[in-house]
Amino acid sequence: MSYFRPAVIVSAFVACSLMIGHSALTLALRSGSEKMLRSQSVFTDYRGQRAGTFHKITPADLPRPYATPSVDNGPELVPRPAGAWPQVLPGFKVELYASQLDNPRLIRTAPNGDLFVAESKPGRIKVFRGISEHGKAERVEIFATGLKQPFGIAFYPLGANPKYVFFANTDSVVRFPYQNGDLKARGPREVIVPNLPGGGLLRGGGHWTRDIVFSLDGKKMYVSVGSQSNVDDTDNNPIEHHRADILEANPDGSRLRVYAWGIRNPVGIAVHPQTGELWASVNERDELGDNLPPDYITHVQDGGFYGWPWYYIGGNQDPRHKGKHPELKDKVIVPDVLVEPHNASLEMTFYDGQQFPPEYRGDIFAAEHGSWNRAVRTGYEVIRVPLKNGRASGEYEDFLTGFVTPEGQVWGRPVGVAVAKDGSLMVTDDGSDSIWRVSYAGK
Repeated sequence: MSYFRPAVIVSAFVACSLMIGHSALTLALRSGSEKMLRSQSVFTDYRGQRAGTFHKITPADLPRPYATPSVDNGPELVPRPAGAWPQVLPGFKVELYASQLDNPRLIRTAPNGDLFVAESKPGRIKVFRGISEHGKAERVEIFATGLKQPFGIAFYPLGANPKYVFFANTDSVVRFPYQNGDLKARGPREVIVPNLPGGGLLRGGGHWTRDIVFSLDGKKMYVSVGSQSNVDDTDNNPIEHHRADILEANPDGSRLRVYAWGIRNPVGIAVHPQTGELWASVNERDELGDNLPPDYITHVQDGGFYGWPWYYIGGNQDPRHKGKHPELKDKVIVPDVLVEPHNASLEMTFYDGQQFPPEYRGDIFAAEHGSWNRAVRTGYEVIRVPLKNGRASGEYEDFLTGFVTPEGQVWGRPVGVAVAKDGSLMVTDDGSDSIWRVSYAGK
């Protein structure tokens, strides 16, 4: 079900919306939730995305495989058109924090507030410091070079005074000595996990991004590894070894094991700051039709099986593996939040800042890179997943949109999300090679 809260429709009248503070607006939205206006389908595309629109997809909504043809409709990026700008709800403001980057991907905030960004293609990490009165970075430095398709970034130990910064290459995890305020590596890299299965840049090279996070107690390190294939059978297939799963190890790389499996491509992972649960933002498989299966965001259970390649979203068997592994059907865990199929859900983060209204605190923000295997584009946005006591209801909200023109041309592709020290939300965009800053100013 994709639905609009009544107050959001009203907010299209800008003059009216500017007269309503965000807290009052939120109350109006929630008080009208029992009178939600539902669209004809739970599935939508870029034309149905608008900041403040909520969606909810359930397993019961899934169509049959091949209900629509599988299409190759990848975006051909265009320069940002004159007047095009990311769109948010009233009360929020979007600024261009940095531009002319080279393939900016994951972004993480250091304890001192510096922003570390992986430029994956050139194999380097940049550091962005400060926010000027014009909303720009005050200083930019290159922290490290010579990495191999770096993506994940994590500081260790957790807390105010880390001693290392870890980077996840496509085929290894490395760390550098680090102290607060370092803008360049103060020592040589040390290989911590040397044998991750690597990947080339898509297409055809296998999922290559590797994210990395630590448990709240600092005793465990988690590394996400996507599949090599779309949906190859993994029985007796060594190429998928330690793929389509989340690995766990000690912080020194020892005792590496599979923490959860059957997760086709868990691009972004994060640990809930209160519950300590591991969460993942996942790309599901392709070529079953426009609306199958949904991508998802979910908490991840130790030992949990999430279906790939034989099943999806519970016990729905992939027709390409008919009859395989019936003993696993009832063991497939249904994810917490289903998002539009082929959205390409990438980095996720928990909002722990103080700048946004109180109802945002603890919620998830996730970057949706955008579809290629869909007749009409979907994704190309940042979404918000509301949480209550650490749990999701299954709904998500379009938060930052506008990266696709009304004609369907794509100029921006969100990849990473991070909460800056001042509570604003930073979003990397490898379509326009930029970083966007979303702040909240109230009425």
